[in-house]
Amino acid sequence: MPIISPQRLTVSRRTLLTIAAWIALCSIWGSTFAAIKIGLTFLPPFTFASARFIVAFLALASIAWFQRSRLPTRTELQVIIKTGLLQFTVNYGLVFWGERYISSGLTAILQATIPLFGFLIAHYKLHNERLSIKRIAGLLLGLAGVVAIFSDQIQLGGSDMLIGSFAILLGAFCAAYSSVLVKANAQSIDSPVLISGQIAVGVIPLIGYSFIAEGGFFSVHWTWNAVTAVGYLAIIGTVVAFTIFYWLIKHTPVTSSQLTSLVIPVAAVLVGVIFLGETVSQKVIVGGVSILVGLSIILWPSASNRGVVDSNLQPASIQEA
Repeated sequence: MPIISPQRLTVSRRTLLTIAAWIALCSIWGSTFAAIKIGLTFLPPFTFASARFIVAFLALASIAWFQRSRLPTRTELQVIIKTGLLQFTVNYGLVFWGERYISSGLTAILQATIPLFGFLIAHYKLHNERLSIKRIAGLLLGLAGVVAIFSDQIQLGGSDMLIGSFAILLGAFCAAYSSVLVKANAQSIDSPVLISGQIAVGVIPLIGYSFIAEGGFFSVHWTWNAVTAVGYLAIIGTVVAFTIFYWLIKHTPVTSSQLTSLVIPVAAVLVGVIFLGETVSQKVIVGGVSILVGLSIILWPSASNRGVVDSNLQPASIQEA
């Protein structure tokens, strides 16, 4: 009978744990777009977003406190403020607002442009992230996919769906810009401090607008469904998912975590079709495939450079919702 060494067993368990973590992350972040769509039937968008991030902030700030994480310097605090406004006020505010008019699957596909925008912005902001022929080809292919989707929205849904799609795309651009700023100036900030700080900054305008335009938290009838939607997005979709993501960043090659960018939109579309009865038009499928293929061209290392991966993606730029 063959003897399995403890070292081999440990490697096997680590591999299984990595696979399980990767699948869990893609499943969670693939489901958050549908969770937003469901929650929007019970809550107005900015109140919904504010409630989610208040709960998420309390949880993440508690983690940072228990870990005795280092507080940011004045320079790092400036980066947190800028990226918090871009990532959480603008991007998430537009995601919650725009998804009222388009499907959860289409929202996920448009958010998949975050890393594409990230590579374009990095060309001008980061000296070691220049555009190559391969990256330009991927960007052009992704742009062609966006054009196909927008032409479809004009034909099918008129102005509301077009505006909703544009809002998601604008949010994706701001999230990409945020990720480049993080990479350039905030690499040394502890993850719980960075994210909780960004949320603390970004949620303030969301709360303010929710009270001005929607009446705030006290005007909402907090049903069990509404509380469940907020809790799922805050605890599972933010705290648990980011914990898994940072574990993958630490224990696996960067390619493994980046490839979630290709799987999450597919998972989100499937969740929307299966659980929400959403339909996907032919142009959206073609456009989505074009975006994902363009992204895969950029992410995949060349044959002569297998050990080095395009690494503009940061945790803050992953297109979870």
